[in-house]
Amino acid sequence: MPEEGPYPVTVQLLPATEGRNRLTTAFRVLLAIPHILLVGGHLAFAGMIGWKNDGMSVGSGTGLLGAVAAIAAVISWFFIMLTGMHPDGLWRLTAYYLRWRVRAVAYLTLLRDEYPPFGDGEYPVELVLAEPPESRDRLTVFFRLLITVPHLIALCFLAVAWVFTTFIAWVAILFTGRFPEALYGFAIGMLAWSTRVEAYLLLLHDEYPPFSLRV
Repeated sequence: MPEEGPYPVTVQLLPATEGRNRLTTAFRVLLAIPHILLVGGHLAFAGMIGWKNDGMSVGSGTGLLGAVAAIAAVISWFFIMLTGMHPDGLWRLTAYYLRWRVRAVAYLTLLRDEYPPFGDGEYPVELVLAEPPESRDRLTVFFRLLITVPHLIALCFLAVAWVFTTFIAWVAILFTGRFPEALYGFAIGMLAWSTRVEAYLLLLHDEYPPFSLRV
């Protein structure tokens, strides 16, 4: 269960439901291709899990930098097991990737119209990550993938709804210039929940994520 107090992974987003840019919305997937290649940006959390013919592989669909972050997480796992500490450079590399990915996913899923920067930069969507404790929880790190399975299962089902509601929002923006508010709240919640779980899987912190769409 999560500890009391604010969760160490927070997505902060300036809502934008009115006056949307219909032109960039129409070509959103094409415009986002450079970011997709680098940090992924699938319309749903299923892109992070990556389904293949021979089963499920964690880390697929997160782009070139996502593959680097996955390797960094594996190295960090061994380092934490041996020393109880997370190499600072690897933590910051992974955090850099996840901040970039959050902005790219927010753009691709129509939460904002501004084109996201490549890397860190000013953007109305921000990922706030608390610094991890110096001494990490080796027990939960050891079983990290196993204990995250319930979240992965839940988010796989919700991912279908996220794809469907994003398509509805895409059509609504093209015809009305508005992103339906009810669907907007769900999309933000999915972005927040999936980001918390991805941060947990990548060993950026040790607090178990809540099963919640709360931002």
